[in-house]
Amino acid sequence: MKCFLPVLSCLAVLGVVSAQRQVAVQEGPLYRTEGSHITIWCNVSGYQGPSEQNFQWSIYLPSAPEREVQIVSTMDSSFPYAIYTQRVRSGKIYVERVQGNSALLHITDLQARDAGEYECHTPNTDERYFGSYSAKMNLMVIPDSLQSTAVRHTLHRVEQDPLELTCEVATETLQHSHLSVAWLRQRGGEKPVEVIALSRDFVLQSSSDYAQRQSLGEVRLDKLGSSTFRLTVFHLQPSDQGEFYCEGTEWIQDPDGSWYPMTRKRSEGTVVNVQPTDKEFTVRLETDKRLYTVGEPAEFRCILEGQNTPDRYFAVSWAFNSSLIASMGPNAVPVLNSEFTHREARGQLKVAKESDNVFVLKIYHLRQEDSGKYNCRVTEREKTVTGEFIDKESKRPKNIPIIVLPIKSSISVEVASNASVVLEGENLHLSCSIRTAGRPLGRFSVIWQLVDRQNRRSNIMWLDRDGTVQPGTSYWERSSFGGVQMEQVQPNSFSLGIFNSRREDEGQYECHVTEWVRAVDGEWQVVGERRASTLVSITALETGFAVTAISRTPGVTYSDSFDLQCIIKPHYPARVPVSVTWRFQPVGTAEFHDLVTFTRDGGVQWGDRSSSFRTRTAIEKAESSNNVRLSISRASDTEAGKYQCVAELWRRNYDNSWTRLAERTSNLLEIRVLQPVTKLQVSKSKRTLTLVENRPIQLNCSVKSQTSQNSHFAVLWYVHKPSDADGKLILKTTHNSAFEYGTYAEEEGLRARLQFERHVSGGLFSLTVQRAEVSDSGSYYCHVEEWLLSPNYAWYKLAEEVSGRTEVTVKQPDSRLKLSQAQGNLSVLETRQVQLECVVLNRTSAASQLLVEWFVWKPNHPERETLARLSRDATFHYGEQAAKNNLKGRLHLESPSPGVYRLFIQNVAVQDSGTYSCRVEEWLPSPGGTWYRRAEDTAGQTAVQVMRPDAALQVDTVVPNATVSEKAAFQLDCSIVSRSSQDSRFAVAWYSLRTKAGGKRGSPGLEDGEEEGEEGEEEEEEDPTERTALLSVGPDAVFGPEGSPWEGRLRFQRLSPLLYRLTVLQASPRDTGNYSCRVEEWLPSPQKEWYRLTEEESAPIGIRVLDTSSTLQSIICSNDALFYFVFFYPFPIFGILIITILLVRFKSRNSSKNSDGKNGVPLLWIKEPHLNYSPTCLEPPVLSIHPGAID
Repeated sequence: MKCFLPVLSCLAVLGVVSAQRQVAVQEGPLYRTEGSHITIWCNVSGYQGPSEQNFQWSIYLPSAPEREVQIVSTMDSSFPYAIYTQRVRSGKIYVERVQGNSALLHITDLQARDAGEYECHTPNTDERYFGSYSAKMNLMVIPDSLQSTAVRHTLHRVEQDPLELTCEVATETLQHSHLSVAWLRQRGGEKPVEVIALSRDFVLQSSSDYAQRQSLGEVRLDKLGSSTFRLTVFHLQPSDQGEFYCEGTEWIQDPDGSWYPMTRKRSEGTVVNVQPTDKEFTVRLETDKRLYTVGEPAEFRCILEGQNTPDRYFAVSWAFNSSLIASMGPNAVPVLNSEFTHREARGQLKVAKESDNVFVLKIYHLRQEDSGKYNCRVTEREKTVTGEFIDKESKRPKNIPIIVLPIKSSISVEVASNASVVLEGENLHLSCSIRTAGRPLGRFSVIWQLVDRQNRRSNIMWLDRDGTVQPGTSYWERSSFGGVQMEQVQPNSFSLGIFNSRREDEGQYECHVTEWVRAVDGEWQVVGERRASTLVSITALETGFAVTAISRTPGVTYSDSFDLQCIIKPHYPARVPVSVTWRFQPVGTAEFHDLVTFTRDGGVQWGDRSSSFRTRTAIEKAESSNNVRLSISRASDTEAGKYQCVAELWRRNYDNSWTRLAERTSNLLEIRVLQPVTKLQVSKSKRTLTLVENRPIQLNCSVKSQTSQNSHFAVLWYVHKPSDADGKLILKTTHNSAFEYGTYAEEEGLRARLQFERHVSGGLFSLTVQRAEVSDSGSYYCHVEEWLLSPNYAWYKLAEEVSGRTEVTVKQPDSRLKLSQAQGNLSVLETRQVQLECVVLNRTSAASQLLVEWFVWKPNHPERETLARLSRDATFHYGEQAAKNNLKGRLHLESPSPGVYRLFIQNVAVQDSGTYSCRVEEWLPSPGGTWYRRAEDTAGQTAVQVMRPDAALQVDTVVPNATVSEKAAFQLDCSIVSRSSQDSRFAVAWYSLRTKAGGKRGSPGLEDGEEEGEEGEEEEEEDPTERTALLSVGPDAVFGPEGSPWEGRLRFQRLSPLLYRLTVLQASPRDTGNYSCRVEEWLPSPQKEWYRLTEEESAPIGIRVLDTSSTLQSIICSNDALFYFVFFYPFPIFGILIITILLVRFKSRNSSKNSDGKNGVPLLWIKEPHLNYSPTCLEPPVLSIHPGAID
């Protein structure tokens, strides 16, 4: 028995080896014509894996025979190249799967560019590559040159006449091909009947309808010349009536010896009418059934049978319960009874002549009142010489009674499934059967629905009454891949197929059937609904899925072997793939990595880090289960660690993608591989080393004892800084004497300063750090690793130990930087220059570089602000304070001697006031060539105060008080006696001074009777004078608005830089009062901005305007009508009045002795009035009648 098992294993291995994959494709070359439909078969055998194989088709075009162009694939929808994508999507190119290992490539519309070498490829499903995976064949596409021609015409023959027809069939194909020619007869919509044919092998044959006549020589086919074929029928029969045409087929022989019809063409047809000789006729009435339901259609056919009926004249009438429905004459125009005319107009009834022998009465929507007897009468008519018709023989068949029942649904629904409990992934088939008490009344619409465990209802698929199938929203994608299908198996039976079921497919499946009938108005209406359901449970694949790892040898030593077993439960069928992965976590690591994987398709895939296991590892998967055994021989420490197996349960989705249903991880198996006991000892002595920059640091590491004379050592040098938690690697020398610089050496740039030495004794290692820097200070130590050669001839680390520490302190030179601490105070006027000095008294080294920075403390600002900076490379930079106070361009730096730095601030302003100081940083070069700041110091402070010029503005009035007449002009002069600066500008404003209510007049002794005081209720102000601006001129010579009382009457003059004059034109009494001018002195700041330094106001000037009653003159002069009324019309009147007075007075003197009146008083004393007249009104006319002019 022990020997029998190895023999069986060898036989099994030999059986596997002997089976190899073989792909076969249809033998070529194949010749096919353009526009034809071609199929190419491809088979695969000798394969392993799933029974259903995939196929991929490609072509190698003649223009590029080495380049593969992908056409179509059964597994990848994105496989086709762009040139074929559209044809594949539209179904013009597709693959038909005949069996699991056989498929057909279809090209429905062959094109000339489809010629080339075709390759059929099957993707590998075997455990290893063995055999052939593709096969090729050639396809030649040739033009379609076949032609079948005949003249189209119509022939009228009498029974027993002969018939002779010819057609041309020819081809220009260069390849060797055969032609077959057949004559066929077709009558109406009937299937064509073969009359006689000449096969490709030149054999004559006929169909059963003509076989006997062909054997008797009644039917012949003769070939005339190279391409003419003649059909002869010697004695025509009425059954020969119809359309005759010939059909030519071109055949080519394929390499496998079979003949293939490349193309087929038919000619134009000849219509042959055969007139029978018999004049008798019979009539019969037919209908489909006698029992109807309301809304159903009914058709009555009145069939006329006789000889030569097309050449005869017949009249037909239809009757219902002996009442006339309609009549139709030889002209086939129906005339309906009034009752049925309305139904015909609504499309519910039709009377027509279907053919020469068939007359129909169609009722599209039956009513209950349509129950009764129906009949037709056929009367033959004869046409006279005059064109009139006379009735001859008349015939009538038997009545046909029908019964129209009201609509009533009598359907019942039953739902059945192939299983009530299925395993996930199995196919689910449900059927919905509709049973009716009688014939279905109309149409059915069926909806399949799923009610899940949460009582949620969703539509799976439905079929409407027009036969259109549509999937539900959530099933649309699955349906497009064929995962869900609905089919009408029989008129009353509907099936639902759910392939590759899923957990969410569990629930109550319900079939909802609706029965529809068409109403009289043509609309569909529901007459009944029925439901039925069945419960389907789906068991999840992952139920009970578990994995266990076992081993009988948890501890081994070098060169021993050990086995690991991965046991998977439960046992799944072959269609459920399970992938198993052995994972390995080496000792001292925290992560597992994949060692080897049995994939879901049966392949073996090694992990990225499994190279050391491949030559010494055997893996085996049991055929009866998914258990996997891992055997490892010649163990070493590289195989020591933790092992576990991971099993993944997979499911193929409807779109051929894969879903991982579950993953189970086994328990951990720890395999210990023992190593020799180490004897490594490293010196633990400690020491302290203090030195100055640029000196070398000497470090030693001593190995006192080792395990073997063949031991190799790896030495790692570390430095530990107080700020770091762990030491940082400086340098590593591996056991094979390779150097590796650590991150610390790279970051700190130590590579050029490190020197490593291994002494001859073999146990002493030295590390020297040249040109020490301050940053090199720290605690140094070495980490020694002892390495031995493992059984698999790989070096392994046996032990490691850390040495004692060497405390190294590297110091910098002592700082001697010192600045002058002298204090100072400076007061300076604006626009002057300020000099700030920074003196370095001593420095640490003559090779050092200095950075000088000036800063300032502003009043009310506790923080200092940087003014300027002179960098180490003598580059001058402005600070933030320079940008704020516009110091750029006003700062100047000079260094008259080493260590002396002077900063000049030109054109100073008030805002430059503050306390200034300088700070100096001293930078020294490090041993590595970089500069570092060694010291800094701050100099004494200098207080700077910038002052503006003293105000010296004085203003005086040039003119004293003045009295002017009305309408005259008066001048207000503003004279500046002295100013503060020659750069000054002035703003001048003139004011009118008025005394407010309760106060005194601005000009003593000047009264204006027309002005009224303010109300007594207003509060008394501190300044009793009210100021009203006449005119203002800014320092930029921009005029302000004129005061409203003087608007248009002001004239400004600048007589000199210090003398301003304002002239008021057209003075009026209202202008009487006190006036003053106010002057503001403006100076430019160093930033070219103007500011007001001071202001002065002149003494008041009193102006009095005499009133000349110009008010009345202005009123009269401003109105033309009033002007003429006053100055033109009164003169004649006054002249007449004066003359009258003189005449009266003259007469009085003559009549009286004296001119005295009563009591000796004169009655009238007239003086000549004072009259001034100006017709232009340039000087307003004055008419004055002074007191005493008229007494």
